[in-house]
Amino acid sequence: HFSALVSFTAALIVLGGTFGATMVSNTVEDLTTGLHMIKQAFQKDDHSYQKKVASQIIDSAKLARSDSMLAVEKRINGFSDPFMKNVFRFMVDGVDASTLRDVFEAEMDLEERRLVSGAKIWLDAGGFAPTVGILGAVLGLIHVMANLTDTSQLGRGIAVAFIATIYGVGSANLFFIPIGNKLKNKVKVQIETKEMILEGAVAIVSGLNPFVIEQKINSYIDHKTY
Repeated sequence: HFSALVSFTAALIVLGGTFGATMVSNTVEDLTTGLHMIKQAFQKDDHSYQKKVASQIIDSAKLARSDSMLAVEKRINGFSDPFMKNVFRFMVDGVDASTLRDVFEAEMDLEERRLVSGAKIWLDAGGFAPTVGILGAVLGLIHVMANLTDTSQLGRGIAVAFIATIYGVGSANLFFIPIGNKLKNKVKVQIETKEMILEGAVAIVSGLNPFVIEQKINSYIDHKTY
């Protein structure tokens, strides 16, 4: 029966121990970021978003060449990506390519580190959970050994021992690690999109031909399967 796998004591040992070990191993900021990111793991991937941003960059490059930066400025509020709005506002304000790259590469690096650290707490939890499960099993067996004369406690103690191991291994491989990997992949896509935006803006400021810019931008999405 499924009810045989339910043990509040085992769950308390595994989840409490895993949470405690994860807290000790990470900063409060990382824990907060990781908890805020959890909803992203269950959101459907929007494969069209990066294509939409790429299209807006290419259109802006063509508009800047055929018309002016002023024409691009009028379209900024219609951009779908907040980072793109910020980068392109700097661009139309006349910031040179080198400064543009320096400013936003630093911002991207800090953002990537923050998000990767947030995703890492779930991978850390996935690493701790099986070990805590084994600890729970040992505690359960100690309880059994201490109560060998009380036959009514034998079954309960052995059950906690085995169920704690199941909870530890199961939670790690079916929940914590998959979530951590999913979040890492989402962070990778987010940073790639920001890199694409920055490269597009730098290329426009540098006066590259729109067709060259289009080829450059499309290289970010051509390797993906939608």
